[in-house]
Amino acid sequence: MILGTHNMTGQIEAKHDLTPNEIDAIEDRLYHHDSYATGRHDGRGLGFVIRDEMGQMIGVAAGFTWSGTSEFKQMWIDEAYRGRGYARALLNAFIEEACSRGVCRIWVASYDFQAPAFYEKAGFKRIAEFEGWPEGHINVILCKTLSDQETSNAKPRPEVCFESSKQHPGMFV
Repeated sequence: MILGTHNMTGQIEAKHDLTPNEIDAIEDRLYHHDSYATGRHDGRGLGFVIRDEMGQMIGVAAGFTWSGTSEFKQMWIDEAYRGRGYARALLNAFIEEACSRGVCRIWVASYDFQAPAFYEKAGFKRIAEFEGWPEGHINVILCKTLSDQETSNAKPRPEVCFESSKQHPGMFV
């Protein structure tokens, strides 16, 4: 497909199998734009891995921190190791590290057939539910606002992290 409007000469090419390097390049460009727009250049990856005695990965938690917030993007535990507390240990490690970075809130998305109840038991609150994403299911968005107790060993953070939801509807839980 050739772009012809507004004197555009680039071509749109279907590419449904972007490589991890291409996706990383896109993420880098988005981060650069967002950092410039907000003046916040503190984005960092955040992740933990659990390995068995042979060195094989049996669990992982991954996300990032940026601008006083964190997104918990991925959690996976090998099926043979589920139900042994590994997921909770990874989530606790993630929360502790996010606190040490001065994070006020941690966001996570979980389909209804994944683990929204797990996150709720850990203090996350449902913020939104999107029915039909995927078809026949619900995508649940959850958020955990970190408390003074959770951050007692972390570096000082702005008091705005602990303002009530009545003062800022939709922003704080």
